[in-house]
Amino acid sequence: MEILPVDEAQLTVLSELAGTIWRQHYPGIISHAQIDYMLGKMYSLALLREDVHLRNIRFYQLMADGRMVGFGAIGPLAAPGVWKVYKLYLLPEFHGRGLGSRLLQHCEAEARRLGARELRLEVNKRNLRPLACYQRNGFKIIQSVVTDFGAGFFMDDYVMAKDLSLADRSDSGA
Repeated sequence: MEILPVDEAQLTVLSELAGTIWRQHYPGIISHAQIDYMLGKMYSLALLREDVHLRNIRFYQLMADGRMVGFGAIGPLAAPGVWKVYKLYLLPEFHGRGLGSRLLQHCEAEARRLGARELRLEVNKRNLRPLACYQRNGFKIIQSVVTDFGAGFFMDDYVMAKDLSLADRSDSGA
């Protein structure tokens, strides 16, 4: 297993992988219609290119046996020193092996290296396995939000945050 940056040529593979993961993981959490709608709004090649070129979002791929099996994405928010994990996904057959935590920790280290003092993310309240992973990795729920995603669909999420300056102190043994 290795984690590598995603280059523009790999965004098509990433988009296809997102569709596979979402269609395997999200039924029972959100409807099939919402899955298809959100995939179209979040994972078109044009939007992924905008994320990279206009929003300064950095994508990382988790590779196993020469293929992408998961990915994460981080980028800065408007508040200085606050970054967000925009995406963190793994094929379901790779769940339960600590790989989600490994990918999250990689994203966290990259955000810290790029100047983040706080890292945030959003997770569906019914998405229990990732929610537990984030909590195990030091993220705390700071807010409950319901966001209109359009076309009659809503996201019912927890906003979670981790203070990276505390992580820096604990890493140094202080």
